[in-house]
Amino acid sequence: MAGSIRHGVSPLTDYDIFLFKQGTHYHLYEKMGAQKFTDPADNTEGVAFSVWAPNAQEVSVVGNFNGWDPGAHPLAARWDGSGIWEGFVPGLNKWELYKFHIKNSHGEYKDKMDPFSRAFELPPRTSSITHWPEYEWHDGEWLAHRGEAMNLSAPLSVYEVHLGSWRRHWDDGLSLSYREMAEELPGYCEDMGFNAVEFLPVMEHPFYGSWGYQTLGYFAPTARYGTPEDFMYLVDELHKRKIAVILDFVPSHFPTDDFGLARYDGTALYEHEDPRKGYHPDWGSYIFNYGRNEVRSYLISSAAFWIDQYHADGLRIDAVASMLYLDYSRRDGEWVPNIYGGHENLEAIALLRDMNSELYGRFGTIQTIAEESTDWPMVTRPVFLGGLGFGMKWNMGWMHDTLEYMSLDAVYRAWHQNQLTFSIWYAFSENFMLPLSHDEVVHGKGSLINKMSGDWWQKRANLRLLYGYMWAHPGKKLLFMGSEFGQGLEWSHDTACEWHLLQKEEFKGIQNWVRDLNHALKEYKPLYELDFSGEGFRWIDCSDWHDSVIVWWRKGKSNEEYILCAANFTPVPRFGYRVGVPRMGFWKEILNSDSTQYGGSGIGNCGGMESEAVECHNLPYSLQLSLPPLGIVMFHYDTRNETKNGNEA
Repeated sequence: MAGSIRHGVSPLTDYDIFLFKQGTHYHLYEKMGAQKFTDPADNTEGVAFSVWAPNAQEVSVVGNFNGWDPGAHPLAARWDGSGIWEGFVPGLNKWELYKFHIKNSHGEYKDKMDPFSRAFELPPRTSSITHWPEYEWHDGEWLAHRGEAMNLSAPLSVYEVHLGSWRRHWDDGLSLSYREMAEELPGYCEDMGFNAVEFLPVMEHPFYGSWGYQTLGYFAPTARYGTPEDFMYLVDELHKRKIAVILDFVPSHFPTDDFGLARYDGTALYEHEDPRKGYHPDWGSYIFNYGRNEVRSYLISSAAFWIDQYHADGLRIDAVASMLYLDYSRRDGEWVPNIYGGHENLEAIALLRDMNSELYGRFGTIQTIAEESTDWPMVTRPVFLGGLGFGMKWNMGWMHDTLEYMSLDAVYRAWHQNQLTFSIWYAFSENFMLPLSHDEVVHGKGSLINKMSGDWWQKRANLRLLYGYMWAHPGKKLLFMGSEFGQGLEWSHDTACEWHLLQKEEFKGIQNWVRDLNHALKEYKPLYELDFSGEGFRWIDCSDWHDSVIVWWRKGKSNEEYILCAANFTPVPRFGYRVGVPRMGFWKEILNSDSTQYGGSGIGNCGGMESEAVECHNLPYSLQLSLPPLGIVMFHYDTRNETKNGNEA
């Protein structure tokens, strides 16, 4: 039973307020919102409420514990000018519904969510819920060795998942819960060789159709699939299988729902007053005021919260370009220049740098990944060198060029060879991740397999070729769910992936190919160790546009191993195709996308071959290969298994 509210009882200290107002308090989730607290005066347990609403005239906490009576538990404004209202309610426990009842600057009464709420009612209901974590983690071993899995020279293959539509119950069509996902997803990823999962935003969002990108609960996993402890269990189970968890994080905008952050105290508190800076025309949402110190503390605290409290191993920051440019998606006259007259958002740049500095400085072994769609310089370079400080960046240019090329009929590809080869010119300017994400299979874009050119056999061969080219290209890998077996329909958040297709051999073949690519990625160091260095890549021939063939090699940090890759982007097999190599000896064929087990025609190289002392491509030795139609072959060479003496090129 809740007791009368007490004022002057708070976990917030003067130092907390100093940091909050300075914009450098990155542990706010331990202090604000609804905190489990004990009054030191008499050891009474209860909940300490606090909310930032500097322009409010009155604030009270209402909930099921006081009959939603605004007069029952009024909060008091702190004396220090912080704009924070607070109060302690004795006897209150977990799972109580509540909101902040605010008389705003215009004299209007509004019931608002708690910006720091740890849990919410199931949408469309909007109440916050008192909650604090009570979960016993079992991933200590993973966290102790996370740096080995997440460092930039480790193999990383990411499976992108939307929680609501990965799998569904066959009888009622409902989504799996967090705990049901925990029973199926970790084992599937382990079998398929994916060593990381990236979840589309799990943070609470009022509109399911936004996929989580219209976030309001910056400190709460959505209630659609269970409790906060249930989501912790899912993360824990993934970690037990040595699978990293990356969460999408959206500091770029927030929805305009009246119960949320919008006009929180009657003024543009979290957003800008000027719509030219504070309203996003593409998404119909508000843009955070990154120059306001309290907002900076709020957002960076949220980013740290998911790593600290939910053991996330990385954050993928959504729509970074929309943050960096004041004129993003705006015409002349619809944006306000910065103090120097430019279009760069200086406050957002500072926020991103501070966020990355805090996360890497505090947690060390995690990664932040930018979805940045322009050529903004030094996105993945350290802050102390003038960069934004991200660990990786999505390579949107590679994705667009490659998918456009693969959609061309093979007869036209000879005139577009540069779309395959251009990416290497800039491949090492940033730490790139190659994304074939959810964005490429929605809104009428079609599924990946239906982007491929040709008849049904050629579409499947092209898709396998695309994946082989992607896995052999420098950069970490990301693939959206359903694409790993060639799902035919474009993704819908209202239905599950087309798992029934795996009853057919042609789809199982694609799945087997992705599985083998993932396992090869982890087995062979040349495929991952130098993803971000030109030392790990060399063209052997990128100029055979007439036959639409490209040949290259990958190597790791040592000079002992090589992976030779040859890709034929036409349906015409190339027999006796001579390729230069740097070593004499046996080159073992480790992967062939045209193998019959993947649904191909079975043209290959009998498991490998000895190189010959015939100079080719300015290299001293060569192989005469059979290049399968619309196929890629990969060969492994280990100097420790040389059959003859040879010299490195």
